[in-house]
Amino acid sequence: MERLIPPTPSLKGTLRVPGDKSVTHRGLMLGALAQGESTLYYPLKAGDTLSTAQVMRQLGAEITERGEHFHIKGAGLRLQEPTDVLDCGNAGTLMRLVAGLLSGQEIFTVLTGDASLRRRPMGRVTTPLRQMGARIEGREGGKLAPLAIRGGGLRGIHYELPVASAQVKSAVLLAGLFAEEDTEVAEPAPTRDHTERVFRHYGLPIELEGNLIRTRRAEPFAARDLIVPGDFSSAAFFIVAALITPESDITLEGVGLNPTRTGLLTVLKEMGADLSWEVTEGQDGEPVGAIRARSSRLKGVSVDPKLIPLMVDEVPVLAAAAAWAEGETYIPNLEELRVKESDRVAAIAHNLQNLGAPVEMGPDWLKIRGGSVQSGVVEPFHDHRIAMAFAVCGLPKGVTVQDAEWASISFPSFWEALERLTGRV
Repeated sequence: MERLIPPTPSLKGTLRVPGDKSVTHRGLMLGALAQGESTLYYPLKAGDTLSTAQVMRQLGAEITERGEHFHIKGAGLRLQEPTDVLDCGNAGTLMRLVAGLLSGQEIFTVLTGDASLRRRPMGRVTTPLRQMGARIEGREGGKLAPLAIRGGGLRGIHYELPVASAQVKSAVLLAGLFAEEDTEVAEPAPTRDHTERVFRHYGLPIELEGNLIRTRRAEPFAARDLIVPGDFSSAAFFIVAALITPESDITLEGVGLNPTRTGLLTVLKEMGADLSWEVTEGQDGEPVGAIRARSSRLKGVSVDPKLIPLMVDEVPVLAAAAAWAEGETYIPNLEELRVKESDRVAAIAHNLQNLGAPVEMGPDWLKIRGGSVQSGVVEPFHDHRIAMAFAVCGLPKGVTVQDAEWASISFPSFWEALERLTGRV
């Protein structure tokens, strides 16, 4: 599906973005492990999270859709062995986290996914899980899916993450719920902490000590309802859209403002963005609030590399902002972006060039000179965040987005929401 977006004079209005993808994945998994029935309120219902719901059904949980919500009847800590392979679709979070969960189950499972997911590296997860005692086979020695897992008999380990990764941390912590002895994960830098917060919500063992996160074998736990906040990563596209489009003023309500997710706000403020936000409530361990964004004259900056783990999914839309900023923006520490749904470093550079923005690319960095964006055609490379980021980048001049349907992986209503704020409905 090709999407033609004409030049946009302004964005106005108020928007509530869909539920947080990371929290929805974790809520479905832990609701499935609980005893009893619960409701997951305002989850994201998109390609990735629907894959998670289906996988947990195959493992014995009863998950039904009731209006906007998921109703979950948990299977308890002992999941059933599925009769077929578990298809994770395009969801890297699902494959990595459920690999940890399944490593603790005394059952045999096979995880696969679409062509994109089968190219993504899984060795970073299978390495610590094998150290804990899981028997995992896969292509290239367990580095690529499909993954065959025979779980059970885990022992706790102390694991030093070689790179800051919330997914690897979470996989090890989930496996630790089924291990003898304590399981510890040491982070080289802070990463999103949704797993730790959801563990606390369900009363699961979790201890924080500096950069160390510790868990231990879980006892059966009762189901609890969970409210999912709005997804900050989805809000980020509209934040940047308002900043770079003249005469714009928008408010995004009910957005998750977890400080391990909002590094983008720090960088945009350094660039001169007219941005304000306020935490107005807490929802089951997650801070939630409203963000107001108005059109701004941005300037280029050199991004602190320590902020990248706090905004790793927002780098594509930061690049869109940099393309409209005065001067040069340098974005370092991007090695993780090479192994996302696409090689996002290369995809960003390709699309910036298509829109006339001067860009230089290194193995783990981008240097973008702003101020010369023109109308053009952008290519998502089968990546939802690239599709949405460069739709935003081209808004003021007009843009054509190829394969626009990829946005539905994480934001099924993205195009409708964009039309509403531009007044084209």
